[in-house]
Amino acid sequence: VQLQASGGGLVQAGGSLRLSCAASGRTFSGYAVGWFRQAPGKEREFVAAISWSGGIYYTDFVKGRFTISRDNAKNTVYLQMNSLKPEDTAVYYCAADTDHRGLRVGLKMEYEYWGQGTLVTVSS
Repeated sequence: VQLQASGGGLVQAGGSLRLSCAASGRTFSGYAVGWFRQAPGKEREFVAAISWSGGIYYTDFVKGRFTISRDNAKNTVYLQMNSLKPEDTAVYYCAADTDHRGLRVGLKMEYEYWGQGTLVTVSS
C-alpha cells in the first residue's frame, strides 16, 4: 500500500491544521494507521494511532489537542491538530501495518508502510 501524507503548512501558535493520509494501491481495510513526527535533530516519535477496529491511541503531549479519525470509504486517515504549539513543529509521517493482536502501535518498527511526510511549522 502506498501512503500520501498532506495538509502540512505554516500556522501561528494556537491555530489548527488537519493532516490527511491517503492510501493507494489497496485499501486501508484491515490496517492500523499511525502518525509519527520528527523534529530537526530529534528521533521520530509517536503521535497517534487508530486500529482497524477503531481503537484510538495518543501520546500524552497531544491528548486533548489532536484527534485521529479514519474514513474507510475514502481510504483516508486524518489527524486534526488544534491548539498548536511551536514545539509541534516537525515533519509528520503516517504509517500503516496490518492490524493484529499484539501490534504495538506506538513503535515505529511495527509499521511496514510509510508516507513521505508533510511539514508542519508552528510560529510563536
